[in-house]
Order: sequence, then structure tokens, then C-alpha cells
Amino acid sequence: MKKYILPGVSVLCIVVGFIIGNAVSNKVNAQRFYIQNGQLVVAPSSKTDQMLQLMQRSYVDSLDIDSITDIVLDDMVKQLDPHSSYIPKKDIELVNSELSGSFSGIGVQFTIQNDTVNIVAVISGGPSEHVGVLAGDKIVMVNDSAFTGKGTTNERVMHTLRGPKGTEVKLGIMRTGTPELLSFTIVRGDIPVHSVDASFIIEAKTKKIGFIRVNKFGETTYKEFISALAELRSQGATEYIVDLRENSGGYLDQAVKMANEFLQAGNLIVYSEGRAYPRYEARANGGGRFKDVPLVVLIDNFSASASEIFAGAMQDNDRATIIGRRSFGKGLVQQQFPFADGSAVRLTVARYYTPSGRCIQKPYTLGDKDTYLQDLEDRFEHGEFFSVDSIHFADTTTYRTKKGRIVYGGGGIMPDIFVGRDTTQYSPYFNIVSNRAYTYQFAYRYADNHRKQLAKYTRWQDLEKHLLAANWVPEFVKFCQEKGVEPNNEQLAKSRQLLVRIVNGYIVRDIMGDKGFFPLFERDDDITKRAIDTLTSKE
Repeated sequence: MKKYILPGVSVLCIVVGFIIGNAVSNKVNAQRFYIQNGQLVVAPSSKTDQMLQLMQRSYVDSLDIDSITDIVLDDMVKQLDPHSSYIPKKDIELVNSELSGSFSGIGVQFTIQNDTVNIVAVISGGPSEHVGVLAGDKIVMVNDSAFTGKGTTNERVMHTLRGPKGTEVKLGIMRTGTPELLSFTIVRGDIPVHSVDASFIIEAKTKKIGFIRVNKFGETTYKEFISALAELRSQGATEYIVDLRENSGGYLDQAVKMANEFLQAGNLIVYSEGRAYPRYEARANGGGRFKDVPLVVLIDNFSASASEIFAGAMQDNDRATIIGRRSFGKGLVQQQFPFADGSAVRLTVARYYTPSGRCIQKPYTLGDKDTYLQDLEDRFEHGEFFSVDSIHFADTTTYRTKKGRIVYGGGGIMPDIFVGRDTTQYSPYFNIVSNRAYTYQFAYRYADNHRKQLAKYTRWQDLEKHLLAANWVPEFVKFCQEKGVEPNNEQLAKSRQLLVRIVNGYIVRDIMGDKGFFPLFERDDDITKRAIDTLTSKE
């Protein structure tokens, strides 16, 4: 009997399963397909899809549905947290290139002044250098069309000058001292994107301190960083300053690799988890080559995301002294999901936590990005940039570092040593000329007018001596006066030293690039000086 019962039950199960499956399939198919003009049409899967198809099928006029779809998706994502974003196809290459190791372009750095593109630097070995484009040149035509005027924006310039490798772009250039329009045809090539702005030795007392400034966490950040560390060590550095100020973050794995260089085996670096995102932990593997060197990390209110991961790992493991001002407070993890048409969405999928268990994400309201971005301005208005007593954390929960020190979450990384802004040299005159970027504009014009003479200097120290002796301040005052800012001798005297430092820094940067600018600028920076004092006091 058993011999017949078991096969019979199996057959019955198969039949019942087929009936149920067929019913479900028919119901699904009834929802997914419908008849239109005698043809079977796939039904949209959501009200949004239904609306877009209805508009495309029945609206009185023809529509650009792709453009409308971009708007709809952008509005949808705006209802989420402030860091989720929709990226249209036209912007995807530009957005991705910000963190990639390279992009295709002509190889220049530019600024826009008086609605004209001014080339401030030509990237060594790049396509523009190969054809003879020079710093100081002005791009006035592109592909035989005028390229000046109010519509000249950074976005337009980048979209125009960048493009697929091997393609050509024709530039019409005005050059100081040359009356005729110069024409250059440039073949676009790969342009490296650097994460390390500068690395150099600071001589302090009996020590050599290696200083490294990292501007973002991109595809090549760790590679650049470890090369800079190795080079500084070969030059005799025994202590290090890692500058993450104004670093808005990037790839988490790059921050983890950097942190691994300074931590002992097993030290937790960061962990993350989300509703549909399993817990992920990153721990040091013990292979770091700088596990025992004295270390200081610099942060400010614009240090975010991966910068905070690195700083938090150093702080919670009591591995480094954090100096500066409270960081931004971004503790959300985004993952980029591509769409078939080439667009993409960066969706928040998890929160990350520092080793002590704190999430440093500051509060936000879904769909309210404006208030979220207003936070930094509110911090400034409340005096937080100037006084540590003005800082308030949204999360009052206490967390402890490895050695038991109390730290807080819910609003950024609080430095171990707070250094407020020094406004003793500020004046109304300085605020006006600085806020209107006249310091930068004058520096570019001065460098352009004296480029041949200034380019003779190979050391920033010698160039600075020349600029100090040149006494360009009266020329600067006249420049600002022509733009409507009347001089005030008392205010000018109060701010003179600060103005000279800033303008000289910009001129040196124009002539020598970041390798000259940062050693000069950091020499008198309050936060950097505090970092040096911290390291040298541990004799």
C-alpha cells in the first residue's frame, strides 16, 4: 500500500502547486499586462511609472519623458536624508571623476574672472602643456565659438573642456604681450586626480615633523598617502601631522587603509550597519608601518565622512591627538546604484560607527536639506568656531575611548584640543576685500603681470622674500578702490599682516603650485602651530 500512497501524494502536491502557481501567475500577469489597440502592453509597476507612461501616451503635446523622469527621480530622492542624491546621465562622468584616479580633459586649472576663463596652472605632462598653453592664458573661444560672458560658469567650462580621451578641442587664447588671438588644437588625455595636496618637512626644535594634507578620499588616496609617508620618513621625519581640514570624505576603504598604517593588530577602525545592510567591521591587520610614531590629526567643520572615520578611529583608539574644530557630522554610508540609461542614484544604505560605538551623524529631518545645511551657519552664529564653550552635542550619551576618555556622538568629532578662529587681525576693510575675493583676484593679476620675473624663483622662501620687498600693498589698495572699496588706514594697519600672508600665499600658489603654497601658509597657521607645539612638547 505504501508503495502506491507516496507516489500519489507527490503527484497530488505537484498538481496543487501547479494550480496555485498558475493562479498567482495569472493574477500577476493580469496586473503586468493589458491590451491596447489590440496589442499586449506591459503595465507599469508603480503609480510613478503609470503616470509617466500615461503622460507619454496621452498628453496633448509631445514630451521629453527622459527629462521629466530625471526631475521626478530627483524630487523622490530629495524626500530622503540630505546625503542621498540622484545623478542624471549628463552629470555622472563629472561626479564620478571627483573621486576617480583620473579623468579625460586638457589638463589645466582655471578660475573665472570678469566672465573670462583664466588658466592659473597647466598640469605637468598634460595635453595643454604639450601644445604650449601657459599659465596666465585666457580662453576666449572654444571650437570657433565665443566662450566668455555671464553664462561662463565652472560647470560649463568643465563640461566643455572635459571629454572622451583622444577627442579634440580647439581653443582660442589671449596671451599677455601677444596682440593676436592664439589658436591651439588639443587632444584630450588622462588627467590624474590627486588626493594629497602637499607633503613636506617642518623643522621644529630638534625634530623633523612630516606634514601631509589630504583633500579627499578617492581611488588613489591610500597609494598617494603611503608614498608621501615613505618619502617624508626618508627625509628624516619622526613625527607626523595629517591634515584633513576641508576634506569632505569619499571612499570608506581608503580611510580604512590609511588608519591601518597607524593601528595595532585587532584594533577596530569602524563598523557599519543598516536595515538591509549586514554589519561590517574593519579592523587593523597589524601590517601598518607607522604604528608607533607620534601623530596629530587636524580637522575642522568641513571635515566629513571618511575624514571623520579616520579621525574617530585615531581618537577612540587613543592613537593620535585630534586638533582643530568640531567636524561636520556625517555618519551615513551611501552606495551608488546605476540605471540602464547611464544615470545613477547614491542611496544611504547604512550608518557607520566609530570604535567606541558612537554614530557621529548630526540630526536631520527627511526631505529638509536646507535646514541641515544651515547647521554650519548656525554653529558660526552661535560662536562655536571661536569658543569651545559654545559647542553643544545633540546626543548627550557618553562613550569611552580605549583608555577611558569620554567622547560624544551625534554631531561630529570633537577635537582633543580645540583651536578657535583668531579674529584679532580682522577688520571691516579686510572682511569686504576678502569676501569679495579681491585678495585672490589681485594675486592672480599681480602674478600674471610679473610672471616672467617671479618664475625665476625655485624656492618659496626666496619668492616670499621678493614679494615682501616688493611692497605691493599700495597697489592692492588702489585695485580695491577701483572696485569701490575705499581704504581705511586704521583698519588696513590692523589687517595688513594678514592680508600680506594671504595675498603672498596666492601669488606663490599661482607661480609654484601647492608645493610652494602650503609650506608658506601653514607656517603661520594657528592650528598647525598648535600641532607642532603638541609634538615638540613630548621631548
